[in-house]
Amino acid sequence: MDFELDDDLRAMRDLAAEIITDHASVERVREVEISEGGFDRRLWSLLAEAGLLGVALPEQAGGAGLGMLGLVTLLEQQGRRVAPVPLWAMLSMAALPIAHFGTPEQAEWWLPGMLDGSSIVTGAFDGAPGAPEVRAERDGESWTLHGEPVSVPGAEAAAAIVVPVALSSGETAVMIVSTGQAGVGITPLSVTSRESHAAVRFDGATVAAADVLPGDGGEIARWTRRRARLALSALQLGVCEEALRMTAAYSSERVQFGRPLSTNQAVAVRAADAYLDTESIRLTTQQAAWLMDIGQEEAAEAATLVAKWWASRGGLRVVHATQHLHGGIGADVDYPIHRYFLWGRQIAFSLGSADAVAAELGDALDDGNPLGMLG
Repeated sequence: MDFELDDDLRAMRDLAAEIITDHASVERVREVEISEGGFDRRLWSLLAEAGLLGVALPEQAGGAGLGMLGLVTLLEQQGRRVAPVPLWAMLSMAALPIAHFGTPEQAEWWLPGMLDGSSIVTGAFDGAPGAPEVRAERDGESWTLHGEPVSVPGAEAAAAIVVPVALSSGETAVMIVSTGQAGVGITPLSVTSRESHAAVRFDGATVAAADVLPGDGGEIARWTRRRARLALSALQLGVCEEALRMTAAYSSERVQFGRPLSTNQAVAVRAADAYLDTESIRLTTQQAAWLMDIGQEEAAEAATLVAKWWASRGGLRVVHATQHLHGGIGADVDYPIHRYFLWGRQIAFSLGSADAVAAELGDALDDGNPLGMLG
């Protein structure tokens, strides 16, 4: 595998970095958290205008065709600025499965608005694998839904939610559920990262047969969850990179007992450990994305579990270390490094903690799932 980005990916990275850096300042992020519900709609519109909302989608679906490596590269830049937009949720849990599994009619109905920023569709895949939080009952030519996804990113602004549901037959289906109907309740939540999340309650919501993604719903849900976990790993990479950069600058400038903090061995060793954790997230995330892009889904499953484990376990170590190395100021909830600590924790426990992911990886290895290049 070549870990160097090609010209297209570098150009996209630089464009994303410029837009997000210019419009997700510390002051702007704080303003969005306090007065805009944790969702920066202005930044969302700018990303749409730049064509970045379709970075991972194939060209025939209206996207840029940069695949999962493109998505990873974009989300890394978002993580570096902890920019409050539901990129990972919309792209990995809604746009990608609709583009890959949806009918031409479903793609034509939903994707244009998602890509131009006028319509937000998110996903609810944070339940236990193989045990959907929502059940569906057949009602003539449609389905009636009941259940409560606990925390859905961007749900308050979403026109629809892509959700796996349990059928009475014991099978799983993946459905696109419009939110603007009776039987859908959305309650905003206060989450660790201060982003826009909501609890969703389906109590008699209706889904037409035309809004069910065709194919094996269980496989669609696994495929989607795999990409959502990889998206979170990429986001964590950006969070850790920037938290580490801020800490290096602070510890080099902060003088204590007549010398910079960074010259103390204990500080240097802990920062070095955080660097190694960050690079582990980077390499495993890029490898999993590459495997997906070349169609090696079985190997990508194991690789994604490894990447998410590093994002959860290593990511937590990094954000704890960077906060601690800021000393007392790191505990100030208004100081910028604290926000990276909060995002790191939110990501670490989303779609499975390190222990839960490790258990899944063990099961995958017992079942003969290859590790590909992981060695």
